[in-house]
Formats: sequence, C-alpha cells, structure tokens
Amino acid sequence: MATRKSQGEFETPNPGEGEEQQRSDSNTGDQQQEGSDDLSGFESPVSEESMAAESTDAEVETFMSGVDGQILSVKAEIERLLTNISDEAKSAQSQAAMEANIVGVGVGLGDGYAVGGSPGDPILEVYTIEKESAGDLRARLASVAGISALSDSEFPIKAVHTGVIDAQAHRMRMRPAPGGISCGHRNITAGTFGCLVRGRSAPRTNRLMILSNNHVLANSNAGPLGVSILQPGPFDGGSHPADQVAILERFVPISFAAGASNVVDCATGWAWPDRVRRDLMYISGGVTHFFRVGATPLAPTLGMQVGKSGRTTQLTRGGITAVGVTINVNYGSGRIARFVNQIAVRAPQGDFSAGGDSGSLIWTWDARRAPVALLFAGGGGTTFGNPIASVLASLDVQIVS
Repeated sequence: MATRKSQGEFETPNPGEGEEQQRSDSNTGDQQQEGSDDLSGFESPVSEESMAAESTDAEVETFMSGVDGQILSVKAEIERLLTNISDEAKSAQSQAAMEANIVGVGVGLGDGYAVGGSPGDPILEVYTIEKESAGDLRARLASVAGISALSDSEFPIKAVHTGVIDAQAHRMRMRPAPGGISCGHRNITAGTFGCLVRGRSAPRTNRLMILSNNHVLANSNAGPLGVSILQPGPFDGGSHPADQVAILERFVPISFAAGASNVVDCATGWAWPDRVRRDLMYISGGVTHFFRVGATPLAPTLGMQVGKSGRTTQLTRGGITAVGVTINVNYGSGRIARFVNQIAVRAPQGDFSAGGDSGSLIWTWDARRAPVALLFAGGGGTTFGNPIASVLASLDVQIVS
C-alpha cells in the first residue's frame, strides 16, 4: 500500500478543469529485441487491487465449481431469460418481467426451508417481483421459460421476494464530512459518501477522492466531469456552492444496451482535503461515533457477516446470502441495466439498507472491518453490492484509511 499522507498534503481540486481521464500507457516503450538487454517490453506487475479482483473472481469460481451442474444450468437459463426481459423492458415492470415474476438469480446455501434444499447445500435463489412460494415459482418458470429441470419437485430452489429492484439513490451537514453521510451530484436527490480513496497512478496519487456510486456522484452517466458534489445531498438541503465538498472526477459508465452486462456502479469525486475526513460515522443514543475501515479488500463469501453505515438506515449488520448474482436493476425512465457477479446481503431483522444508502461501503463485521463491497441497489429486504475489488480496479484507486 502507498505511504500514508496527512490530508494537508493532497492536492485541491480545480472546479473548472474537470478531468481529462488520460492514462499513461505502460507499454509505449520500444519492443524487446531478441538478445537485447532491454527489458521494457515485459509486462509490469498488476496492482494489489487488481490481484484482489482476480482473487474475488477465483473465490466465486471455486465455490461455483462445487455446485451441482443442474443448478448452474438452470441459473444460466434464468440469466438468459433476464437478458431477454432487460432487452424488452420499456418500464420498471415489463410484461415479460411480470409474467416471469423474476428480477434476479444467484446461488446461496440451503436453510432447510427451501424446496429440495438441505441445510448448507447449494440452492438456487430466485428474486421475485411478487411474493410467491418456491413451489409455485418452480412451476411458473418451468412453464414460462420451459426449464425442464424445474419440473422436478425436489429441485433446490428458494424464492426471495425483493419487488422491483431499484437503484437506491436517495441528513445533516458535517465538516469535515465522514463516510456514511448524505452526499450527491448537485442534480440528484441524495446517496451516501462511501469512503475516501486516492489514485494509484499519477496525476491522481495526490488526489483525495470520495467513493460512491455512478448514480450518486455522476447522476447515472449524466456527469459532466467537474460538476459539483454536495454534502449533504440536494434532497437533504445541500446547495451549490455553499455545500460543495468535491467535483466529479471519474465514473464507470453504466450500459443500458441490449444484452450488455455491468459489474460496477461506481464513481469518484475529487475532494477538498479540509472538507472530508478518513473516518466513517454512525449515531447511537444521540451521539455521533467515528470509526475507520481497513484498506485491504476481502473477497465476499457466503455467510460472511458484514456491516455498513449509510445515509438512511445508518449502521446495520447482515450476512452475505448469495454470490455470483445476476440482477436487472431499474434506473428509472425505462432504463434497465443488467448486473453480473454481484453479492446479496440480508439483515437478520429489519432492512440492511433503504433508498439513500446507495454508495455505502460494505465491510466485514469484525476488528478488521475489511472492505467487501459497494452497496448500490436493493428491494424487499435484500441488498445488492459490487465486489469492492472490482470497484477499485475499475476506477484505478485504493482506499485511504
């Protein structure tokens, strides 16, 4: 990890310059000549975050390799159905989606209540628009999607009611601003300031940046770069320029194209160092408490206990219930985006998140508080997140803790 800097050493953003988003090419030197002492043609080691992203993928692949082939086959069929639904969708609830009554699918572990699922054995988790029993859902999908394996009454399947999955994009002003508090692009409602990050390569290594979602900081691809980021978010009374803490610095575009797959919903805002702080916050008994998270990402695993501090539901605890999740997410105005390789989280009681918690950092509920995912969507008590290693690699940043 990079040497820790005091916040006074970070550069101050220039609201007028935006971000050129130009990266130097590490392979622009002369090609290696046979027998030459020039070693510049060899590939440089990848970053810690890139390796962590590969590790996350490997963890999921290892788990999936032990899952019954029939479960994976049915999951693939449902994913194809989700793709078709996404392509046809003209509103949040397309006719095809309502007929199938599904918005996502993943692989979880049996709890003894799912149809055909023994405790601890892999089962298929299917996320539904309307409440439906596992047996009825199995029969519906066998009929609508023609998935013959679902005609078996013992097929391990669990119906999880989420409703239509919305991108969660929705109070106090605080300086310096901590993670877990309201913030957002000047033209949205409000989301959550996840944590602080810095660039991994020049000129971004000296930039202290807010990490959150694309739909929180970049207004779902609208941008533009250099636009004002407010704390609190506009819905919570934030206004420009009085409440500006950062400018939009970079975002990973969300693709709404037919057949497209997304992995992350993320963006960075270049912050004034004196307007933000490394800590995350939560309120207990009317008292504001601060804490810090770790800087090293950890691959999400089934059953992992995690926490988050967000704008709406504040500090909550839950467990990862599914990995390798594919979901269709509604961004409004008829825009449906398909996400793959996501994680699902549920709290034992109440909701893990609600609207306005988007952008919250999800971390392990232990002394490490290791970053695991970036919260971006949810419905019906189930929260969805992008694996954090993928987020950091996509934005070419590392966490400042």
